[in-house]
Amino acid sequence: MSKTRKLAISGILIAVGVVCAPFSIPVGAARCLPIQHMVNVLAAVILGPGYAVAMAFITSLIRVATGTGTLLAFPGSMVGALCAGLMYKYGKKLGFAFVGEVVGTGILGAMLAYPVATLLMGRDAALFGFVVPFLVSTIGGSIIATIIIIALEKTGVMKKLRS
Repeated sequence: MSKTRKLAISGILIAVGVVCAPFSIPVGAARCLPIQHMVNVLAAVILGPGYAVAMAFITSLIRVATGTGTLLAFPGSMVGALCAGLMYKYGKKLGFAFVGEVVGTGILGAMLAYPVATLLMGRDAALFGFVVPFLVSTIGGSIIATIIIIALEKTGVMKKLRS
């Protein structure tokens, strides 16, 4: 796939993540955004780990700048995108991307959110306090992405996207 095509797909997925940011679900101290996790899995499968992480960073940066996200968006989305991308790259199965996103965001990203919340945001938080809200968000978004990818594969669109 050409760099131009990858950048175009990245731009579209970033736009989806930013435009859908107001549609969040508050769970505890976090705002759950399943669309971000959907975008992470799509990017991991279509574009690979590097693009997925870059897209998660840019989406989080835009969301924070526009007031539709918090600093907690960075560790959750970026770690999930990296894990999903790496697991898909080496496992070559959609299930690996799903598990990578869920573990990366729901557990690792949630634990990395603790120092962000306490040190940068001045909030009281527990080390595992973000695990449940992050898991709720990432499981929902990963399921949506899985459904979309299966549909794209059945219609032959996924093959065209990757060419």
